[in-house]
Amino acid sequence: MKHPKMRYTYVGIDSHKDTHTAVFLDCFFERLGEMQFSNLPSCFDDFLLQAQAYLMDGTTFMFGLEDISSYGRTLTVHLKNRGYEVKHVNALLVARERKNQNIVQKTDSVDAECAARVLLSKFSELPNADTQDMYWVLRTLVARRDALVKQRGMAKNQLHGFVTQHYPDYRRFFINIDSATALSFFTRYPSPGLLSRTTVEELTAFLQHTGGGNYTPDFAQRMLDTLQDTTVQFQEVRDTVVQSTIRQLRYIVDEIEQLEQAMETFLPKFNSTLTSMSGIDTVTAARMLAYIGDIRKFSSSAKLARYAGIAPVSYSSGKKDMQFANERGNRQLNSLFYNLAVRVSYATGHNYKVTNSFFYGYYNRKISEGKTKAQALKCVQRRLVNIIWTMLTNNEEYVNPPTYGLPEATDA
Repeated sequence: MKHPKMRYTYVGIDSHKDTHTAVFLDCFFERLGEMQFSNLPSCFDDFLLQAQAYLMDGTTFMFGLEDISSYGRTLTVHLKNRGYEVKHVNALLVARERKNQNIVQKTDSVDAECAARVLLSKFSELPNADTQDMYWVLRTLVARRDALVKQRGMAKNQLHGFVTQHYPDYRRFFINIDSATALSFFTRYPSPGLLSRTTVEELTAFLQHTGGGNYTPDFAQRMLDTLQDTTVQFQEVRDTVVQSTIRQLRYIVDEIEQLEQAMETFLPKFNSTLTSMSGIDTVTAARMLAYIGDIRKFSSSAKLARYAGIAPVSYSSGKKDMQFANERGNRQLNSLFYNLAVRVSYATGHNYKVTNSFFYGYYNRKISEGKTKAQALKCVQRRLVNIIWTMLTNNEEYVNPPTYGLPEATDA
């Protein structure tokens, strides 16, 4: 009777943008051969045909890929569609195997062989490769929006640098440089010299048209009295740069809005209850699902906390046992939980509204126990992980506690 491991020929694959490297092992860890092939779907069937030369009699291929969501995703889908068993080999296990083998160099061939060795030694423990199309699509939406948000910040900073040269005190009139009224104003008047022939009535009408009628003639008069002509040589070229930056900023904002609409349309496919919690909007829920993925990967909230870098790391030796903040984990997910913790723990707005009385009380209780604000927020993050894990695992909605306003500002 054959041992289960004797039924397979093991193939470890190291994936890259242009090419993949495959190393073949038998069930006794003996190297059978190596192949390199292009990362093109049209080449995958040729690879499988040529790989037959390394297939042991009476066995079938079992593939192990370290990357199943980026460069190796297309190959993973192709292999599964052809009926092959594909396992996901964690990158840390590959690195550990390379270290155990005392291999100093890191090459595609070495990584592929280490992936095959991990596949063989742990094939019953490794998870089946699941490309999770829904989560993959959601991650692309989130990644694209995150990239555009960074570009928006860069464009705003550029616009601020250009505008302050001619309007050093523009914040007296426009709190936000990217508001609709501010962008319309700087598009029409990129430098104060263009206002020299503008009357109070004309400026008032323009501001009311772009600002929804919230601007008065007195406001327009103060603006005209305050501004000074700062025209320099080749001013028209500089004005073109300001207007170009505004067009770019408007385009980015429009693209972000369209992506957020796509998120709102796509999110119901996950049957998620995350948005039932006050403080979690559509974008936050989409980002959280994208970074967490399938919650079934985490058998407990503690594992999710470790993945997010929220659970402390213990260092113990002899009688010493110390705990430190975890600087590893998924930093994007960690940032999401941190921002959510701030949102539900503090009183915000002009009326100091408490959005979540439970976490507000919990946060302040930790402060009264002597914890710093950072430590108290970390406690809130850990409680939020428990709640989010339960909501996703059991598909439960969150019951929000009553909200109320504080009579005056507090440190919280």
